[in-house]
Amino acid sequence: MTDAPPRTLEVRHLQLVRALFAAIAAIMITFSADHSAQLGLAVFSGFAIATSLAFLLSAWLVFPAGSRAVPVLLGIVTGVAGMVTGIPPLRSTVLFFSVVIAWAAISGIIELVGGLRARRARDPHARDGVLIGAVTIALALGLLVVNPGYDLHYVIDGAGEFALTGIAIGVGVFGGYAAIVAVFLGIAGFSPRPAPVDSEASTTEDAPSPAGRQGDAAAGQAAPTAGEPA
Repeated sequence: MTDAPPRTLEVRHLQLVRALFAAIAAIMITFSADHSAQLGLAVFSGFAIATSLAFLLSAWLVFPAGSRAVPVLLGIVTGVAGMVTGIPPLRSTVLFFSVVIAWAAISGIIELVGGLRARRARDPHARDGVLIGAVTIALALGLLVVNPGYDLHYVIDGAGEFALTGIAIGVGVFGGYAAIVAVFLGIAGFSPRPAPVDSEASTTEDAPSPAGRQGDAAAGQAAPTAGEPA
């Protein structure tokens, strides 16, 4: 049985691409004074569509046959969320919370379950999937706590009047999530990983060859037992 040819791209390349897109989203939100629904949905749409393309391409360029279900599902879910939020006339506070919460819950569960299954298969990248899935689910839970209709006006002496709204908090929560994902996936992508152990090859190496077994049997027959005349 011939070995499969080595792939040019690895899981760490997908992690680095995802980290790049998440970092861009985090920077755009962090350094913008406008945390409105329009800005939040525009940033999320670009982040989601770019990440979706990375997932779908990696399903064939990175993952072997039989291991493509998770990236394909994540690519579809993330792509649909990105396209829905990419329609400017539909952008609103309600759309931001509903789509981002639904996306975070579904994609987080998919990635978490995929990571847990990969852990049973002793995949060295399983821990990354478990952690990113858990963080994405935490994003959904965090946005569920935020009241979209929250509106607090306050005055700072010498600076003027300001307003803290629910959408501003929600966009900020998504920006924080993107920053965490960017940092973790960036570290994971640059970290060395041990090569996966081929259990079939190791079993074959440990098993004695037929010639060795025949030699041992012949030696046992030729050697006299204790108490027998030579």
